[in-house]
Amino acid sequence: MNDKGAYSFSTCWNIKRHKIGKEMIEEIKELGFRYVELNYNVNDDLLATIEPMIENGDIHVSSVHNVFPFIDDKDYDTDSVMLGFDDESKRKRSVELLIRSMEYADRYGAKAVVVHPGEVPFDTNIDSELKRLYRERGKESPEYARLWAEMSERRERLSPVYAKRIQDSLEEACSYAARKGWNVAIGIETRSRCYQMPTLLEAKSICDGLKGSPVYLWYDIGHAMMMDRMGLYDNLRQLELVLPYIYGVHIHETLELSDHWCPYVHSKDMDYFDHFLEAIDAAKVKVYELKAACQPEDIHRSHALITGKMAARKERLTS
Repeated sequence: MNDKGAYSFSTCWNIKRHKIGKEMIEEIKELGFRYVELNYNVNDDLLATIEPMIENGDIHVSSVHNVFPFIDDKDYDTDSVMLGFDDESKRKRSVELLIRSMEYADRYGAKAVVVHPGEVPFDTNIDSELKRLYRERGKESPEYARLWAEMSERRERLSPVYAKRIQDSLEEACSYAARKGWNVAIGIETRSRCYQMPTLLEAKSICDGLKGSPVYLWYDIGHAMMMDRMGLYDNLRQLELVLPYIYGVHIHETLELSDHWCPYVHSKDMDYFDHFLEAIDAAKVKVYELKAACQPEDIHRSHALITGKMAARKERLTS
């Protein structure tokens, strides 16, 4: 078997192909992974056959992705205001759902819960329109620049309000977890839409405000690459600042603004992804988050390139 060691693999890769949880996990095990991240689409029906595998030690859970298990409610899906809701009852509900995810993580022996903490809300999906302009007219076009300026003005004006509310919500969840004695980290994830939170510096600020609590940055490499391309932040420069805050990583690469591809293999760029090897090495939880289009041979090759390059890097640093 192509043993992937301590690396984990997200169920987002094959969840749409399976109705039986055990079969979904077995397919991931065949790739050589002993650890999985259970993503937010894993429901109670799938868990019915996954939980015995966890209890028997057939598979280990590295992390679960909030909201977990799946709930069919758009107010609390992966693209929502979530922990930053203006509506206090909705904000409280989002905290309760995070606590529920942490409870499952503790039960399964997982190290972390991955969280999409929130966003600066817009009336329309301005990110989708910006990405259309990026593809059709280019980042330097006047149309893109105008809409980007409109988005940035609102985001910069309102993000401190939502960041404070997110921080307060995280503090509530951490206080509850501490009372329960759960040893579970919360990783706030870099996101894939320009109005979503946090940026790298927003994550740093939130973590600084919660020093002593188990709140860290979950560095999603592909998302950060996309936000850098769109102009939201300087990914490589700011990555150096947030490196000590990283708890986990989602490993994938982007082709322009399309994400969840196998690093090196699909971009055919054998150098650029090297910038992220230090972050992968530093992360306590390393999770491949790949799309269904990635074939087993692509996954094996990508992993071999990453681990080979990391070993060479360590050798250079110690020689």
